[in-house]
Amino acid sequence: MHRFAFVIHPVDVKRDAARKYPIAKYLPERWVERLLLRKEPMVVSRITGVRSLTGAETEGWFIGCPLSPRMMLSLPLEVVYDKIVRCGQIAQELGAEIIGLGAFTSVVGDGGITIASRLKIAVTTGNSYTVATAIEAAAMGAEKMGIAIEDATVAVVGATGSIGRTCAEALAPQAKAMLLLGRDTTRLEPIAEQLRPVARGTVRVSDDLPRDLPLADVIITVTSAVDAIIYPKDLKSGAVVVDVARPRDVSVRVARERDDVLVIEGGLVEVPGAVDFGFDFGFPPRMAYACMSETMMLALEGRIENFTLGKEVSLQQVQITQALARKHGFRLAGFRSFERALTDEEIAAIRARARRPAPADTAPPIPAS
Repeated sequence: MHRFAFVIHPVDVKRDAARKYPIAKYLPERWVERLLLRKEPMVVSRITGVRSLTGAETEGWFIGCPLSPRMMLSLPLEVVYDKIVRCGQIAQELGAEIIGLGAFTSVVGDGGITIASRLKIAVTTGNSYTVATAIEAAAMGAEKMGIAIEDATVAVVGATGSIGRTCAEALAPQAKAMLLLGRDTTRLEPIAEQLRPVARGTVRVSDDLPRDLPLADVIITVTSAVDAIIYPKDLKSGAVVVDVARPRDVSVRVARERDDVLVIEGGLVEVPGAVDFGFDFGFPPRMAYACMSETMMLALEGRIENFTLGKEVSLQQVQITQALARKHGFRLAGFRSFERALTDEEIAAIRARARRPAPADTAPPIPAS
């Protein structure tokens, strides 16, 4: 049996820290962060019962890194690296052969390359399977909302990141129009240039989210922003949004104010076997994020190697994880929105409320960047 570990950290500082330290819910967020900085990485739980369709089994551990997203962005990089490396060393001591980097630990610095160079076990960010499930969720969500990708404007928010860029690469040959959004159009334009020869339709870039995002029918958002960046006014009626980011890119206000858009938490996967994570993420039984699932499937396959690292994810890596998922029994686990399951009836009601234009209507053009 090949064993694995996965690094988790508090994303919503007060809520997540309170799972371990209940007093945290009563303290100011900055106070909680100062307390976290004094803590050492630790074993959070043991994971058992992961069993492949092939009969292979694996087990592992969640290792807690006591840093919030804000702390990872503001502290000296070497301080952050030291904490993450210590998580890996704990995993090594437990007998893990591969470790996955969760949430902000996968994007800080050089995307896991330095971490891998300082550990004796294999490292992956899980971003390849995250891309695979984001694309699958976008396609399934669009179908349920009556949107044909070939007739749609597809937007990728955070297109300069490894996940966003590869999502755009996979969807450009299918979409009527692609819109790449980010903070810096000078970084977006080279990506657009690479996509245009293979794109089915136009490929535009923009750094003006409030102006241009309302033009999109299907959106994948995956930025490293600490706070929400997408608000109710930014979404077209009937739009599908796959929010892969942690913390979320989509404001919780959208859930309260826009009952005519479908917001999906990207990358939620059903894990094969009688899985016990030993930790409550607020998910139904056997559910995990795609990044966690990539680490597990590599362990089940006995593929003990650095897999998804750095700031780029190739389509080949995405296809490998899709094949491994089918082989071992991982699958996209329906839809969740703002931490609760969505039924087909609820999605049908969202579709009914959407004020989609008649086919003869012409959507306004995407302004050139």
